[in-house]
Amino acid sequence: MSERMSDEALRRMASVVALAVALGLVVVKVWAWLATDSISLLTSAADGLVDVVASSVTFAGVRYAARPADRGHRYGHGKAEAVAAFVQALLLAGAAFGLGVESIHRLFVPQALNQTGFGIVVIVGSSVIAAGLVGMQTLVVRRTGSTAIAADRAHYVTDVAVNLAVLAALLLERFLGWTRADAIGALAISVYMLWNARGMAAQALLQLLDRELDEADRARIEAAVLGCDGVKGLHDLRTRNGGDRFFVEFHVEVDGSLTVEEGHTIGDNAEKAVQRLFQAADVVAHLEPAGIEDERLDDLVA
Repeated sequence: MSERMSDEALRRMASVVALAVALGLVVVKVWAWLATDSISLLTSAADGLVDVVASSVTFAGVRYAARPADRGHRYGHGKAEAVAAFVQALLLAGAAFGLGVESIHRLFVPQALNQTGFGIVVIVGSSVIAAGLVGMQTLVVRRTGSTAIAADRAHYVTDVAVNLAVLAALLLERFLGWTRADAIGALAISVYMLWNARGMAAQALLQLLDRELDEADRARIEAAVLGCDGVKGLHDLRTRNGGDRFFVEFHVEVDGSLTVEEGHTIGDNAEKAVQRLFQAADVVAHLEPAGIEDERLDDLVA
């Protein structure tokens, strides 16, 4: 339990830090955009604004997901993180589309930039801060497996890439006088943002739609159950990722002549064997006599 609480504290800490950093960066980038009139800086500022909203969603999602199971949510609240990640993907896609349209307009109607030196300093500083945040979030995701923090990290990986593109555009404008470099950089950033949004949404939907664990994990579960004393067979294995834990259900076959207590003990041992495979898992074994003929889920989904 203490380890789980530690993971929850890490999730909360990461979401609070991300929110504070995102808010600070967006203020600085808006300031730089107003000073330079750079569409690529506007793209970066808008992406930062999405980060602020997304980090707020992540903060709320992580706190809600950490709630224990209650009478109305007996499977817990872990999927709140996946909901937060999906909302982030929608926000990122919307910002990317709007900025892409404006970037195309600037390609046909280029505009000279102002104070590009100031813009370059802001972007370099923002890149360093965003890279540090990504490093911190990576450590948290490795420890906790948080879907929402992983989605938030994807935002800041994008932010680093966005900043590098903005930096290149400003350098080309300042030193070579390429007036369309700013718009080209902004358009490239918009496309990249859309690509990241697609991946984030796809990952979140795996949880929201109860996608089965991969075949390697299912094979590990089957091996663990079949390795328990007294287990004659296994069928109707069902798995899903609940966000804060995995849910595993299966039918375990035992000798039909055993007493209820003996069969129950075998079922308990099978559940514990599966729980040991994961950091957090809710496992339920349904006991059946070996050789019984009944309708099976395995036959329906084969």
